[in-house]
Amino acid sequence: MGRVHSQAWRSVGAFYDLPVRPALAALAGRSRDHAVAAARRFGWAAVESDWKDLIDRDDVAIVDVCTPGDSHAEIAIAALTAGKHVLCEKPLANTVAEAEAMAAAARSAAARGVRSMVAFNYRRVPAVALARRLVADGRLGEIRHVRAIYLQDWLVDPEHPLVWRLRRDKAGSGALGDIGAHVVDTVAFVTGQQVTGVSALTETFVNERPLPDAPGTGAVTVDDAALFIGRLTGGALASFEATRYATGRKNSLRLEINGSLGSLSFDFEAMNELWFHDATLPGAEGGFRKIIVTDPGHPYLDAWWPPGHGLGYEHTFTHEVRDFLAAIAAEEDPTPSFEDGLRVQQVLAAVERSAAEESRWTAV
Repeated sequence: MGRVHSQAWRSVGAFYDLPVRPALAALAGRSRDHAVAAARRFGWAAVESDWKDLIDRDDVAIVDVCTPGDSHAEIAIAALTAGKHVLCEKPLANTVAEAEAMAAAARSAAARGVRSMVAFNYRRVPAVALARRLVADGRLGEIRHVRAIYLQDWLVDPEHPLVWRLRRDKAGSGALGDIGAHVVDTVAFVTGQQVTGVSALTETFVNERPLPDAPGTGAVTVDDAALFIGRLTGGALASFEATRYATGRKNSLRLEINGSLGSLSFDFEAMNELWFHDATLPGAEGGFRKIIVTDPGHPYLDAWWPPGHGLGYEHTFTHEVRDFLAAIAAEEDPTPSFEDGLRVQQVLAAVERSAAEESRWTAV
């Protein structure tokens, strides 16, 4: 995340006309040697080995939090209190209590003109933003069904080491918080609706993994997969799946929405495409059609390449920081807000409670 965020800050001014231009003032990391090497590679002017020193710097106006979830709350709250704008990676926190404290700090800071945003970058995929536009314009009519899944396979090998994402004390949860948070937020963004209740299953397939820096193994203390159904505020039925054991799937964030007037379908592994069915057309003309989302009239694409020349993963972060800077300059609160991040955290907590109680229906 530090690398891809650095690329976004470094490149955004080359493509977008900005009200303010970012300067990469300082990078903080726990190991000074590693931080120096990263700063040199990614273009940062200075290095700190303690994030508190970074927040104390007069030349830092924005703090971009790319740490594991166990430190999000402490860093973000301190930065907001110090008058720094904050961009924080997802999920917002490891617990609802931490997310509530962060949202409260963000509200207090906003009253002083200090802005904050959660880095749910998939909102900034042009095809996803176009999907949101189609729903908001009423092209799908009443939303009835939502299917949202996120499939990866990087943990299929049982010899993969016990990295921090597999430890509850660092990550909060496993696939649920790491990638499940993305599909929960993407559904909220595209539909404009929130999850009101869930019934869930979670599973850990490999319980012990090799330690990354010592002999022996350690316990996996998070979920490897989460599967849950839910209902949205508008009454639609929704299903969600997040797994890092979908063999052969590398980064397949999929969304399908069925409404009374049409449907749409998206898969990040074909991120420049959106499939749309307009049910108001005569039956002989019906069916899903593929929209190549590369036209200058599509969201974010007026700054990029000629039509047909696709974008990639890194561009979603460029769009993210562009929107963040625009909101700061306009003295407006950016989205997704820390309140949005809190709502996602509340869904994740409800999923864990439901799974612990034999899939009992659990209100969010």
